[in-house]
Amino acid sequence: MSTITFSLDLDGNSQAPLFLVIAKAVIRDIRSGRLPPQTRLPGTRTLARQLAVNRNTVDAAYQELIAQGWAETLPASGTYISRDLPQSSEPPEPSHSVQATQNASVSSPTPSLSFNDGAPDTRLVPSKALARAFRRAVIRPDFQQRSDYQDGMGNAALRQALSDYLTSHRGKHYAADHILVTRGSQMALYLSARTLLSQDDAIAMEDPGYPQAREAFLATGARVIGIPVDDKGICIESLEHALNANPEIRAVYITPHHQYPTTVTLGAARRLRLLELARRYDLVLIEDDYDHEYHFEGRPVHPIASMANENEQIIYIGSLSKLLSPGIRVGYVHAPPNLLDPMLEVRSIIDRQGDIPLEMAIAELMANGELARHTRKSRQLYRARRDIMADNLHAAFGKTIDFNLPTGGLAIWLRLPRDVDICSLAHEAEQQGLSVTPGEYFTVDVMPPRAFRLGYGALDNTQIQEAVKVLSSAYRQVRFESSSLSP
Repeated sequence: MSTITFSLDLDGNSQAPLFLVIAKAVIRDIRSGRLPPQTRLPGTRTLARQLAVNRNTVDAAYQELIAQGWAETLPASGTYISRDLPQSSEPPEPSHSVQATQNASVSSPTPSLSFNDGAPDTRLVPSKALARAFRRAVIRPDFQQRSDYQDGMGNAALRQALSDYLTSHRGKHYAADHILVTRGSQMALYLSARTLLSQDDAIAMEDPGYPQAREAFLATGARVIGIPVDDKGICIESLEHALNANPEIRAVYITPHHQYPTTVTLGAARRLRLLELARRYDLVLIEDDYDHEYHFEGRPVHPIASMANENEQIIYIGSLSKLLSPGIRVGYVHAPPNLLDPMLEVRSIIDRQGDIPLEMAIAELMANGELARHTRKSRQLYRARRDIMADNLHAAFGKTIDFNLPTGGLAIWLRLPRDVDICSLAHEAEQQGLSVTPGEYFTVDVMPPRAFRLGYGALDNTQIQEAVKVLSSAYRQVRFESSSLSP
C-alpha cells in the first residue's frame, strides 16, 4: 500500500461545512489520479494539525469519504483510498431506496430522494467484517453438525453478548435467560401483541405514534386508544383519564427515549408517574427503545425498564437493525418469564428459530468490539448530518417553519404553518423527486399534525442539501398556488 506526501487544496470560497470541504478536496485528488487506490491517508491528528482544524472535523470528513465509498478503514492499520472506487466520475447520485409517500399518485414519478422514517445508512455497515464473521459461523463444526432446530430463544452467544451489553449500557442487569432474539423489532411487537391482547382488550399508545406498532396491535382484534403527545412526551394526565374511562386497557406502548415520530425524550418525572400508573392499574408496559445508541447530547437516558424492580411487567424491545441495516433483521426482547414464555410459544408457531449463522456472526462482532466501533463512528457521523440538516432547513425556510433540534435519533420533526396544505406539499415534493411522509400517517385518534418526519440518516451531506432544496422549492410552489387561488 502506497504512501505519499499529503497536501490538500481546500476551496476557501465554499459555503459548505469544513469537513465536507475537506472530503471534496480528497475526492478531487482521487479523480485526478494523485491519490490512487490503497493510498494510506494521514491519521486524523496529523491532518488536523497540518490543516489547523479540529481533529473531529477531519474524522467527520473521513467518515463522509467512507460513507460515499471513496475510503475504507483497515483494522489496526488506518484509513486508505478504497480499492474499488465509485464507478461514476461524477458525484454520487442520490439513493434510490425510496419510501413511497402515502398519498402518492399512480402516475407520479418515482422519487430519487427520500426523507424516510429514520432508517440508517446501509453504506456504513461493516460489511466485510460481517461477511467474514458469517462465513466463519457457517463452517463451524458445531453449526454444520446440527441436524435439528436450535433454541427458539436465539443463539446463546448472542443472548449473552446482548446481556453483557445491556447491563453495561442500560444501568441494570439484563439476564440472558430473559432475552428472546427476534427477526427485527417488528416481530417483537407482534409477539408482544399476540401474547397480551385479544378482541375484548385495548392498548394505549402515543398519538402520533409508530404505525407498524398500531397495525400489530389491531391485528389481534384489540382496540387501540391514542394518548396525546406534547413537547415533553406522552401526556400522563390524558393516559390516566383514558385508563379510568377504558378499564379494558391491558398495556401501554411507548417510545420514551426518542418518541416516534416527534423525537422528544420523556423526562424522569413522567417516567416515574407512568410506572406508578402501571402498578396501580396492573398494566404491562411495552417499551420500544428502537434507537437508543443514537443519542448526541449528554448521556443517554436509561430505559424505564432499568428504573423498574424485578416484579414490574415491562417488555423491553430493542433493535440491531438500526445499528446495521433494515435488511439485517435482528431484534430482541427482554421480559419477565411469565411474559417471555408465552411469547416464545407464539414465536414457535410462525418461526421455529432465527437466522442462527447471522446471530452467531453478530455475536462475534459484539465480542470483538467491531460493532461498538461501528456504533461510535456512526453516531459521530449522524450527529454531523443532523447539524447539516438543521442548518440547511434554517437557511432554506427561515422562520416560516419550526422544529426542535433532536438530542438523538435519525429524524427531525418539522412543523409547518397552518396555511400550508400538508398533503399538497407532499405531493408537490414527490413531483419534484422527493418522498416525504405527512403527519397524518402517524396518527391514531388526534387531529393529524401539520408536520413531516424527515429522516436524514440514510442521506449523505450532499443528498441532504439537495433534498432540502427540493422541499423548499415544493413549499414555495404550494404557497404560490395557494395565494393565486385566494380571492
